Amino acid sequence: RGLPFAAGRVPQAELLQMDARAIPFAAHFDIIGMFDVLEHIEDDRGVLEQTHRALRPGGGLIITVPQHRFLWSRYDEHAHHVRRYAADEIAEKVTAAGFRIIMTTSFVSLLLPLMLLSRRARPAPQADYDVLAELKVGALTNTLLAAALAFERGLIRCGFRFPAGGSRLLLAQRMD
Repeated sequence: RGLPFAAGRVPQAELLQMDARAIPFAAHFDIIGMFDVLEHIEDDRGVLEQTHRALRPGGGLIITVPQHRFLWSRYDEHAHHVRRYAADEIAEKVTAAGFRIIMTTSFVSLLLPLMLLSRRARPAPQADYDVLAELKVGALTNTLLAAALAFERGLIRCGFRFPAGGSRLLLAQRMD
């Protein structure tokens, strides 16, 4: 459902959706983006190798993944996550697949204390557990959280790198 939305936002780009475990292209793409994809796949190394093969030499890779194992919760289980990454773990896997890391940072960093509180304050899961409860906030709270994330994006654009956060952003280039 997200592909038509993305295509509407960037009409000049050719966007494709495919199984990342079996990409049917070689040296074809300028950029591949995997936004919260790798954490769902057991063979993440194989996917990174497929991605390397599918990119043109010098092509770019943009990855976001959930970060920090200590944040693991029922939300991750509900989302069918296989893992949350440590910063050095995702960097090592990307490098081993033949990429040079251009930039990496945590994000959702300013909200990390709230994420911790939200996940630690929940009672033991019951059969009727609402896994999406932590995402349900009022309009004012949502506006404040969005403002915090916008401020964080501005800092990242200015070159600030966060050491910790709910997610990790990594930009890399195919090396040959």
